Amino acid sequence: MPIYPSDDRVNQFLTYLQQEKGFSSHTVRAYQIDLGQFLEYLVDRKDRMDISKVKKDSVRDFVGYLLTHGYERSSVARKLSSLKSLYKFLNRRKIIATNPVRAVKTPKITKRLPGFLTQYQTQKIMDISGNDESSLRNRAIMEVLYGSGLRASELVGLNIDDLDFHNEVILVKGKGGKERIVPMGSYAQKAVKEYLAMQQHKDNPAIFLNLQGKRLTTRSVQTIVKRLVSKIADASHTNPHTLRHSFATHLLERGADLRAIQELLGHSSLSATQIYTHLSIERLKKIYDKAHPRAEEEIK
Repeated sequence: MPIYPSDDRVNQFLTYLQQEKGFSSHTVRAYQIDLGQFLEYLVDRKDRMDISKVKKDSVRDFVGYLLTHGYERSSVARKLSSLKSLYKFLNRRKIIATNPVRAVKTPKITKRLPGFLTQYQTQKIMDISGNDESSLRNRAIMEVLYGSGLRASELVGLNIDDLDFHNEVILVKGKGGKERIVPMGSYAQKAVKEYLAMQQHKDNPAIFLNLQGKRLTTRSVQTIVKRLVSKIADASHTNPHTLRHSFATHLLERGADLRAIQELLGHSSLSATQIYTHLSIERLKKIYDKAHPRAEEEIK
């Protein structure tokens, strides 16, 4: 990780994120990098590093600096969000009197549609041959990712105790320590049971293990999914999130309620889920053409 200047008040904020908000070490590290970059900017460009004396213009200059130096608007928006969180924290703790970041506008971001697979592509991917432990594990990974819409980090964090085969649900620990219960489909149940029956290392509470008996990492899951999805020549997206996006898209295409999908995905706001409506516009147009009396001009 790059070495940036540090500040006691920033460190206090980072400790708050980890200990009180329950943010993961990965998320806290991302905040640390963003805020450290701002501190470095203050030293290099403003000849000072007192964050309590920062004015709105300095924050705007920082945003402009990032944009002119080739940073994506999404990255700049994230860094500004980190600053807003920091100064909101400092203001609430009475460390600063006014928040200089509140009035700074976030750069407009063009929403990119998430990559997803068709239902036919997904069916082909799930056809994993082999009855050895590795093959059974990979099949279970794919079925759970797609069948329950989990993030890769949520998948690797699963323990055997988190599975409830009787009620056909999974207890998932999501972002910020938030828990949710999601359904576990019959295909996922079958795949997981077959894998657990073959698993050699019974002493580890984790479900998904490597061949040395240790819990799989997110990076390992990314590698496994990429290898399996890449076998389909026309699949343009090959990361675990593709299966999560496919899960949401296919539910929407089959008539699921958007708020139900929000709950299943563990999104804190509906706006994060609404992007999937764009993916199903063709389906909505077909329904409209078929059902609305004014959809098509009458041919005489």
